[in-house]
Amino acid sequence: MLTFEYPWVALLLPLPWLVYRLAPPFAVARPGLRVPFFDALVSLTGAVPRSGGVVASRPWWCMGVLVAGWLLILAALARPQLIEAPLHQDQPTRDLLLLVDLSGSMDARDFRDTEGKPTDRLTAVKAVLDDFLAQRQGDRVGVVVFGDAPFVLVPFTTDLALCRELVRETAVGMAGPRTVLGEAIGLGITLFDRSSARARTVIALTDGNDTASRVPPAEAAQVARDKGIVVHTVAIGDPGAVGEEKLDEAALRDIATATGGGFYRALDRDELAGIYRRLDAVETRRIETVSFRPRIDLFWVPLALGLLLSMGAEAVALALSSRRAATLPVRSGSAA
Repeated sequence: MLTFEYPWVALLLPLPWLVYRLAPPFAVARPGLRVPFFDALVSLTGAVPRSGGVVASRPWWCMGVLVAGWLLILAALARPQLIEAPLHQDQPTRDLLLLVDLSGSMDARDFRDTEGKPTDRLTAVKAVLDDFLAQRQGDRVGVVVFGDAPFVLVPFTTDLALCRELVRETAVGMAGPRTVLGEAIGLGITLFDRSSARARTVIALTDGNDTASRVPPAEAAQVARDKGIVVHTVAIGDPGAVGEEKLDEAALRDIATATGGGFYRALDRDELAGIYRRLDAVETRRIETVSFRPRIDLFWVPLALGLLLSMGAEAVALALSSRRAATLPVRSGSAA
């Protein structure tokens, strides 16, 4: 569809006619010469004599060129645009941040793989996370790993393949042997400061045994709640474990309760997979569809036509002038 960005430019259409009718003629003082053959000069030049001056008349085609040129200039100033078919783009309305514990306690082998063989906690988490991320279409996902300190593994992105690949490459202890869950939540809060999504969700996968945080997890949870961030906690491991592998369910439950999230206990790989299905039921994904129609500027078309028109008119004028000069009679003098 063709449209004009500035249609009000059409109001300038009668401007040349108004100038012609209302403005005084342009006058140039020239010396006069009285000749007895004035009528012959007028007929040869095509000028129209008037009292006090001579106004040259324009051929009809010259007037047509001027009118066409003015119309083309106005058309270019109005900025014609070609509006193409609408394009639809789906934008995620939720940012989802995964906090993955890589401390030494995640090396405890209290999970079983698909073949029933014992496996460590992190391997089970990675296997289920891979399936979970594959179904996150419509979300922006970020990943923070933590041990002695939290690190941003993947900033918020819709590139889920990148998230899955980087999560697969994580290993126990690569962020340090201890657990700083409180500081991991704090880092997640700072990431959400640059988020414009209406729904902001954190899923913390950890044994909850915070051993090194300078910011208690409960205080970090209060800050998250004040900023509208919901934290779901997933307890990884055996509740009966002791020592460094101890599962601190009470701390994880308090974090979830403080932020309005849910607390889930993953005793085995199958239950861990079921947690994500329950989270989907609680955290419904919403997708906002944004439509826009591309616009292609076409102002150059009338400008190009106007340029070609003026060049053609100039060429015709030169040709007619040469032809007129060639048809004038030539007087030859006689030698005495």
